[in-house]
Amino acid sequence: MRALSASNLLNAWERGSRQPPVERALLLLGAACPEQTPEELAQLSIGRRDSLLLDLRERTFGSQFVSRLICQKCGEQLELAFKVSDIEVAEEVNDALTLNRDGFEVMFRLPNSEDVRAALVASCEREQLLLQRCVLCVSKDGVEQSAAELPSVVVEMVVDRMARADPQSVPLSLVCAACSHKWFMGFDIVSYFWSELNSWASRMLREVHLLASTYGWREIDILAMNPWRRQSYLEMIGK
Repeated sequence: MRALSASNLLNAWERGSRQPPVERALLLLGAACPEQTPEELAQLSIGRRDSLLLDLRERTFGSQFVSRLICQKCGEQLELAFKVSDIEVAEEVNDALTLNRDGFEVMFRLPNSEDVRAALVASCEREQLLLQRCVLCVSKDGVEQSAAELPSVVVEMVVDRMARADPQSVPLSLVCAACSHKWFMGFDIVSYFWSELNSWASRMLREVHLLASTYGWREIDILAMNPWRRQSYLEMIGK
């Protein structure tokens, strides 16, 4: 993985601005991992994909995360701050997992971006779609069966096991300083990273406009400057 230049980031932002989150994630990783094909990236488990996005976000905007949220109990506005190392998990997950319950043996894999794409356009329930796509084989007392024959209790266990086996599905433990209410919250790196990128792109386009208008420089040359030099020129023109 390589760090993204200002030009790379702006191109990814422009291409992904009208895309759903799954495509935005793959666009960012595609720019940072040119040695991997789009198909290879789309077949990474969601947890593995998000681990790579955490790495890329750290290379791009640093290791510190800061966010604001509202307490679920008292409505107090809270500030949440943590580092990549607080949520990053290095654990690797096998390509195929196995669950045994009530005589059923189910072999399955974790969902990937291709599965998410399919879910966006599916007419059936998402849980049903995941079973169709992610269950590799099913047997009952040694006799092969279809995933459609799994009882609901086994289906629930498979879905739960998928969630728990995801190496990056680590919930954040939160405590309200005002009322001491405690709860857990999942962290969506795709949405957080894209929100930061959106703010950065708006600021960068304004800086390019100001410098190009003042000095007549090309966008490509302005984006190639390091942030310190670019800021120095902005200060010279009073911006």
